[in-house]
Amino acid sequence: MRLSVILHYVALLLIGVGLFMLIPMGISLYHGETDAGAFGISAGITVGTGAVLYSRTHSARGSMLSRREAIVLVPLAWILISAFSALPYRIEGTFPGYIESLFESVSGFTTTGASVLASVEDQPHGILFWRALTQWLGGMGIVVAFVALFPLLGMGTAYLVEAETPSPEVTRLRAHIRDTTRTIWGLYVLLTALEILLLLVIGKMPLFEAVCHTFATLSTGGFSTQNESIGAYNSLSINIIVICFMFMGGINFALYYNLLWRRSLRSFLWDPEFRIYAIVLVGAIVAIAIDLIVDGDTRYPAGKAIEEAAFNGTAIQTSTGFAISDFGQWPVFSQIVLVLLMLVGACAGSTSGGIKIIRFIVLFKYAYRQLLLVFNPQAVIALRVGGRVISERIVSRIVGFAILYFAVFVAATLIMSALGLDLVTAVSSVIASLSNTGPGLGDVGPAANYGAVPAAGKGVLIGCMLLGRLELLAALALLSPTFWRWR
Repeated sequence: MRLSVILHYVALLLIGVGLFMLIPMGISLYHGETDAGAFGISAGITVGTGAVLYSRTHSARGSMLSRREAIVLVPLAWILISAFSALPYRIEGTFPGYIESLFESVSGFTTTGASVLASVEDQPHGILFWRALTQWLGGMGIVVAFVALFPLLGMGTAYLVEAETPSPEVTRLRAHIRDTTRTIWGLYVLLTALEILLLLVIGKMPLFEAVCHTFATLSTGGFSTQNESIGAYNSLSINIIVICFMFMGGINFALYYNLLWRRSLRSFLWDPEFRIYAIVLVGAIVAIAIDLIVDGDTRYPAGKAIEEAAFNGTAIQTSTGFAISDFGQWPVFSQIVLVLLMLVGACAGSTSGGIKIIRFIVLFKYAYRQLLLVFNPQAVIALRVGGRVISERIVSRIVGFAILYFAVFVAATLIMSALGLDLVTAVSSVIASLSNTGPGLGDVGPAANYGAVPAAGKGVLIGCMLLGRLELLAALALLSPTFWRWR
């Protein structure tokens, strides 16, 4: 393994992130706020560190990544980027300690949206914009974002995308990964501009807030500029716009590519994962709305029940984490549905978190096949999704992912409970972090924040957010002695 090649990529990423810090610095200067200095210092430290690494690893320029090097690079890059991106929070004094600053930074880049801020509205514009920007950059993965800028093609880059892209099997849209990345990011920017325009013109939202909320919507992140999230606007038009773009953020971006560039509407609408995604979401919305209407403690009017169920249900399944009401006060049935949506998530290849629809499709088909084999052990039954046979290698990876996901969930929940959190808070905080959703239930619900979680608990949840975003397997592979012995 060539450490110089890995550090060369890290250097480029740090320089890029440091330069992005200049944007909130400019916003702070425009508003005459004191946090401009914090961003200037942070940018200097980050770019300086990246420049030193780059000068020391210049000989690695143009080197192709091996598979092992890519697997090491991705989690290392996420951790270091999050660590340096926490500097503005700490230098500005937004949080009392570095662990809180790191929590906010990791939550941003993993598009989790869990926050330890007691009052969002009291923060300067630069800090609010930086929170939103970290989510927008993390939406498709900060590593993949810069692949288009690297003069590196071939299998090295392909391995990098496979290690980062949240999908059980990478869809190769074109022969050149760099061109594909540019295309997808072009679409990402186009959708960003479209939502900003709609929020400005139809939603009558101020420009700064429209930009911040758009960054947090398409990335399915959920950081808001308001303490009451989107609910603060009390606007049906804003709710509808945000619902649409949250739903779009939960769709596999490869389908957009096929729709827009290959003119294939059929492949979009008939994609099995997309159809199940839509069916699950609509079913959950209907179930929650009915529960809110008929439950004796709530008795919501039909219109309000449908609006809240549609918005909060979409926000949770896509792991965006926005809210227009405190769903922690909903009936137990509705809360259970939301927790299940957190676990399921949206489509692979999207900006959302969770286990992903495609994995559940394969797991259910695998379970059904095992049931059939009980009655006919000699049968040879191939697993098919959308008419395509799923290889046993992919099936075993998905089963292994599910087992690891459950094991991490149990271990993290036990630790959080041992730290003094009640059962509902412990369970929901771990699920919300692993699924990169953000708000949970209990003391970490949409009307609260993660500020009261002990420092050790914040550390556990930081680990959960990173593991959830990096899809567990690639990250946990680093802990295996076999990985380091592999040549």
